[in-house]
Amino acid sequence: MKLGGVHDCKGSQNIGEIDSLARFAVQEHNTKENALLEFVRVVKAKEQVVAGKLYHLTLEANDAGNKKIYEVKVWVKPWMNFKQLQEFKHVEGGTSSDLGVKQGH
Repeated sequence: MKLGGVHDCKGSQNIGEIDSLARFAVQEHNTKENALLEFVRVVKAKEQVVAGKLYHLTLEANDAGNKKIYEVKVWVKPWMNFKQLQEFKHVEGGTSSDLGVKQGH
């Protein structure tokens, strides 16, 4: 693993942690933007080793009944009990069908 390099998250042991980070990102976004997004699932997850880890997540969330795709970045420093939402942006035109993603997977 190269310092600063972004790579796919691997291993089933990370699934719970990745889902937890995605839910955290949606909650933080909702709080900051007074929004009501509902987390659906993680579509893609990558991580980057920095001072801690920067997770690059692509997630699906319900926005008033419409499923939309968002790209988020969450910075984590576990030894400091630190977790911070760095970025949360809607992928223009991004829906699960645009990605060829099958529902329920």
